[in-house]
Amino acid sequence: MLQPVILSGGSGTRLWPLSREHYPKQLLSFAGERSLLQETVLRAGQSGEAVAAPLIVCNEEHRFLVAEQLRELEVTPAGIILEPTGRNTAPALTLAALAVEQQGGDGVMLVMPADHVVRDQAAFAAAAKEAKALAEGGYLVTFGIVPAGPETGYGYIKAGAPIANPGTARGLAAFVEKPDVATAQAYVDAGDYLWNSGMFVMRASAWLQAIDQCRPDIAAACRRAFEGAGEDRDFLRVDKQAFTDCPSDSIDYAVMEKVSAGQGGLRAAVVPMDAGWSDVGAWSAIWEVGVPDGNGNVAKGDVLTHATRNSLLFAESRLVAGVGLEDMVVVETADAVMVAPKSQAQDVKKIVERLKAENRRERLSHRRVHRPWGTYEGIDAGDRFQVKRIVVKPDASLSLQMHHHRAEHWVVVRGTARVTCGEKVFLLSENQSTYIPIGEQHRLENPGTIPLEIIEVQSGSYLGEDDIVRFEDVYGRKESK
Repeated sequence: MLQPVILSGGSGTRLWPLSREHYPKQLLSFAGERSLLQETVLRAGQSGEAVAAPLIVCNEEHRFLVAEQLRELEVTPAGIILEPTGRNTAPALTLAALAVEQQGGDGVMLVMPADHVVRDQAAFAAAAKEAKALAEGGYLVTFGIVPAGPETGYGYIKAGAPIANPGTARGLAAFVEKPDVATAQAYVDAGDYLWNSGMFVMRASAWLQAIDQCRPDIAAACRRAFEGAGEDRDFLRVDKQAFTDCPSDSIDYAVMEKVSAGQGGLRAAVVPMDAGWSDVGAWSAIWEVGVPDGNGNVAKGDVLTHATRNSLLFAESRLVAGVGLEDMVVVETADAVMVAPKSQAQDVKKIVERLKAENRRERLSHRRVHRPWGTYEGIDAGDRFQVKRIVVKPDASLSLQMHHHRAEHWVVVRGTARVTCGEKVFLLSENQSTYIPIGEQHRLENPGTIPLEIIEVQSGSYLGEDDIVRFEDVYGRKESK
């Protein structure tokens, strides 16, 4: 049985402004309707004859978003493990391996980042089948992407001697850092270098043995975190302090590089794969995997172009018009616009660093903010007031709460609302409204079968999201989210 392990902890800063810390790239759709995470889940399920339900490791902040995207696919995961803080891929995989071990097996794990694109499913499944056979024999296996050119944005794997089996696998000779152009060209010309995909296949026991030998500090911290774990609804929360104390390291640095150097008697292999893979690590990569028009432009949303070639244009909330552009990236959201040459698209992370230094909210979230019950979106704001559009999913409920500094007016524009205000509980239909005084306990629920949409007008001396005192919450939240 192949056990997919999907690592969904990335932040995707190089795809700002579409990717935000609270809504990163793996949760976004760049082509078609499904997100990168959803495509990864479906790809995992089609990777062999016997494939278990996926095991997800994600940031605690994204737990409800991940769960909702799985629900949309009608996929019930083997588990969703929550990381209280990011510690890179080696600790995340260790938690997953411990979970597989606890479930009473030694399954072969297919380890996949949630934010990659693979266009040729058949080629991927064939590579996974070969890797699984090696992993069953105790190998730690990675996929090496057959290079399409001298790419400087990827690390490389040097393939060693062929392994005696019916497939294409080779020994893993070395991992190589991202090269300059001349070195990358030399690698491609040599023919025995592959792009480092960041995807792996191995038994849970083989990984735990490897991390024990190569990074016993990470192994010990993860075991403490896992032993202190507790179930929270559909999630597994590991011990926060133990995991926070865990060193941060990647699978490559922590284990695979050491194994390729012969440490500990462990065996590693690389399976070459040519499956239309991309880690979509920058906007230029989004252009490369997109479907271009006759002028080489990749567009999404309300976009018009004239005399524009080989450019990427994304419009989220309004018309974007490109005139006389060549090799450019233009990305528009409700609260930010980013324009850059494709050749400098990776440098958008410098803007994210500025946003962080200046403590600007555009780094963290979009104007439309997702919550487990639905979404809210700022429409207007001024001195002592702001207006929001709130959408509540069917059968969903906001917490029973109160505010010290603001009153609220609610107008139902679609659906039916069940309102708790103090001791009163009543229904509101479309075009009806109500008033929530300062300091009054209240709750908003959607008892209907269609989304509930309301316009909320807040007024008061302080309108921050942290002015929420919770009394009851069906989602177990204590923070103001």
